[in-house]
Amino acid sequence: MTTFSELQLNPKVQKAIAEAGYENPTPIQEGAIPPALEGRDVLGIAQTGTGKTASFTLPMITMLARGRARARMPRSLVLCPTRELAAQVAENFDVYAKHVKLTKALLIGGVSFKEQEAAIDKGVDVLIATPGRLLDHFERGKLILNDVKVMVVDEADRMLDMGFIPDIERIFGLVPFTRQTLFFSATMAPEIERITNTFLSNPAKIEVARQSTTSDTIEQRLIEFKPTRRDMAAKQKRDMLRACIEKEGEAFNNAIIFCNRKVDVDIVAKSLKKHGLNAEPIHGDLDQSHRMRTLDGFRDGSITLLVASDVAARGLDIPNVSHVINYDVPSHAEDYVHRIGRTGRAGKTGVAITLSVPADEKYLGAIENLIEQPIPRSVPPMEVQDARRKRDDEKTEDKPRRNRRGRGNSDEEQRSEEKPAQEAEAQPEAKSDDRPRRERGGRGRGRDRDRGPKVVGMGEHTPDFISLSFDERRGGPARDLTEELEEEEAVEAPVTEAEETPKEKPKRRRSRKPKAEEAPAEETPVEAETPEAEAPAPEEKPKRRRRKKVEEPAAEDAAEPTPEEAEKPKRKRAPRKKKAEAETPEAEAPAPSPED
Repeated sequence: MTTFSELQLNPKVQKAIAEAGYENPTPIQEGAIPPALEGRDVLGIAQTGTGKTASFTLPMITMLARGRARARMPRSLVLCPTRELAAQVAENFDVYAKHVKLTKALLIGGVSFKEQEAAIDKGVDVLIATPGRLLDHFERGKLILNDVKVMVVDEADRMLDMGFIPDIERIFGLVPFTRQTLFFSATMAPEIERITNTFLSNPAKIEVARQSTTSDTIEQRLIEFKPTRRDMAAKQKRDMLRACIEKEGEAFNNAIIFCNRKVDVDIVAKSLKKHGLNAEPIHGDLDQSHRMRTLDGFRDGSITLLVASDVAARGLDIPNVSHVINYDVPSHAEDYVHRIGRTGRAGKTGVAITLSVPADEKYLGAIENLIEQPIPRSVPPMEVQDARRKRDDEKTEDKPRRNRRGRGNSDEEQRSEEKPAQEAEAQPEAKSDDRPRRERGGRGRGRDRDRGPKVVGMGEHTPDFISLSFDERRGGPARDLTEELEEEEAVEAPVTEAEETPKEKPKRRRSRKPKAEEAPAEETPVEAETPEAEAPAPEEKPKRRRRKKVEEPAAEDAAEPTPEEAEKPKRKRAPRKKKAEAETPEAEAPAPSPED
């Protein structure tokens, strides 16, 4: 077996490796370090957790041991998709380069620009950065990339998932064309292959294992369960998670629990804390200092459960992780390989448990097609099933019955309703009683409880209460209205024709036709002939309103018109003559007095 001493590394680097406790390189390290020391481009494809970070860190330290960096002009560049992975690469440089005088700078988000600019101004040999923060410094004019000799892209497939490919292409255009490029990834998507063909020159391709395969040291389990109710699915899933942790017993040391959403990360961590488990969340919305403290606490054992999003799924080297639990099935099949790769590292064994619901069938099929093997199914913990069934039975027993109005009946009401039914079953031959239920001693239903017997129909009979007035309710004595009605009918006299006439006249005044008919009532036979001679006087039209004042008092004392006068108003063709006739009595009013 090959040893690190046979890889032609710097003696100071070999000394640091021996102090770290490593003797033999991994397959990816054995295949990638020799061509990298020769100055060739390298394309490394291997499973996560196989030591890809040391595959580019060790040859970079050996090549950069000779030379000196200038201000704002780094000699090498390492691009990482996440802040945590960049911080981990910086820690590896500290371990392997502690006997070599090399300077480094870490450019990640969540840290002050001034501190990073101060480190760049001094000059750095190794610049470790995320793409976004690197371009921010470059656009501010604080960074010059013309002196980069070695460029490394770590976890390139994660760069693709996070949308960093346009930034990577831009950064490739800023560095010198004669650089050396080291490209490492766990999977090789078509977009990644296009970039390697564009920016790598005759690379040495090292493919240790088949792309997107899982390690044999990881025991995989899939727990499928169906929630009893849709609104209880989230709670039952958290119960299943706690049952899985309790079932492992002594074999459980610590675990990373992966969720697809940041909101679920906080909810699951809060739920685990509520039930007395030592859990902390980590995701992209937290401050960088908080994230680093959480990772440090998980590494040193002060935190047992790390509830994380995919920010912790790529490249993080956390030793002695016994379990990885996929609370949510990843939507991207490649993420499953990276998630379960956090356990079973460096030849150690680990367990990967995945919780799935019926809606995850599509994602499970994609994962099994990628790894080309089915995930072994496991029976859900019986404790969860029994407890869930017991809770559901208790809920159904405690749930009150619903009556017709939608209100829950109490136990006494239920017993009172069941008692008549039992008595009816005991006496099936009893004759039916047609009397109202209240008269039979039973309880009335609804609005008929306190209103006495029902009135089926009155027919020709009128009940006594209808003829009574409401004076009794107001405080006075009750009176019979039938007698009052008979008295009123006796007092009223029949209406004569003479009395009806003045009542009808005001109604006729509203229209124009009755006005023409009322005019002859004031005229005598002599006066009726006079207007015919004076008819051609049209200038007296405006005196039309005065006729009403004269007619009203005259109409009360006027006698019934003669048959001849009743026929005269029928002449409708000469309305002007009628107006003149109405005006004539004003001038000749004293004439009829001697005749009367």
